[in-house]
Amino acid sequence: MSAAGAAEAAARRSYGKLVAFLAARTRDVAGAEDALSEAFTAALTDWPAAGVPANPEAWLLTVARRRMVDAIRSRVQGEAAADMLQWLAHGEPEEDGLPDRRLELLFACAHPGIEPAVRAPLMLQAVLGFDAATIASAFLVAPSAMRQRLVRAKAKIRQAGIPFHVPGHAELPARLASVLEAIYAVYAEGWADAAGSDARRRNLAEEAIWLGRLTAALLPEEPEALGLLALMLHAHARRRARRDAQGEYVPLALQDTSLWEAGMIDEAEQLLQRASQMQAPGRFQLEAAVQSAHCVRRRADRADWEAICVLYEALHAMTGSPVAALNLAVALAEARGPRDGLAALEKLSVEKRLADYQPYWAARAELLARSGAQEAARSAYRRAIGLESDPAVRRFLQRRMEGLAG
Repeated sequence: MSAAGAAEAAARRSYGKLVAFLAARTRDVAGAEDALSEAFTAALTDWPAAGVPANPEAWLLTVARRRMVDAIRSRVQGEAAADMLQWLAHGEPEEDGLPDRRLELLFACAHPGIEPAVRAPLMLQAVLGFDAATIASAFLVAPSAMRQRLVRAKAKIRQAGIPFHVPGHAELPARLASVLEAIYAVYAEGWADAAGSDARRRNLAEEAIWLGRLTAALLPEEPEALGLLALMLHAHARRRARRDAQGEYVPLALQDTSLWEAGMIDEAEQLLQRASQMQAPGRFQLEAAVQSAHCVRRRADRADWEAICVLYEALHAMTGSPVAALNLAVALAEARGPRDGLAALEKLSVEKRLADYQPYWAARAELLARSGAQEAARSAYRRAIGLESDPAVRRFLQRRMEGLAG
């Protein structure tokens, strides 16, 4: 493997592990990133001449530590500097020489002192190595604004002395919830690019699943961690079925189930079963159970819509989310007929958070059409088309509108 290829492979494999280890004692995420960046630059200079080392991560860690030592000596004086320098010089012993501190870094990024809106972007940069421009694109924020937010968040970690550790039992629920929410936000951003045409977004869904696996592996007794991983795996198993051979959008009810990845679904089902045995239901477990009920269509003609209704009722009662209420209305239409679904939708017509939500108008258009209100359906379809940014989904809605009677 070339020097550049070896450096890229090490970055993909261990970037977050290296940053987390370097920043664990100093709590200086930005300093750790700068030192690691310099180490990678040194590798691209040294490795072509000297050869790729047997353990690239250990080489990078050694060089990055030296850079951090130099930086600390120039910035920090006295006993605090001596403690940091001794720890950086010797590290913490472990068989592979590099303790895995990534989950601790995730919890540091999810600390209550960090602004909620920047927690997921901070995880993307500090744990996954995404640059600010990529993150800004994914979260629809100007790159300059995202850079400022990330700089402030890292400064907060250092200045406030936010510890790098998995919180104790009393703190865990609030902190874990923030970690899981952030991971799911990352997954949703990647999921939104169904065609995989945005290079900067393409790997977000896979990276979120990686984070979910890490969290579930290190906190196996937390049912919501298992539920989130199950939810993401269920959704990701269908990714190849979301577009046809021509790149056109295919809604869930019309997808070819033979394209769903059975192994991923089976893993999701096992995770969900483990979580349910802990008898502590939560949002992600319920959402994963909804996806499980959709998977019944692999063996039967239709999804288990009655079960989906029950699950969305529970989800809405738990979260108060208008999106859960919208999905309940759609499920009611499938289970009991379009009039029941429309009646549930009417109750949501005053919900301001759904006024510009494309799925609300698309669902309304579909149920109006099925109830025979063709002109009202056209109006709703026009609103949905105007709100949709994905060209393939817009074309799908346009075809549905053009297919209305009269």
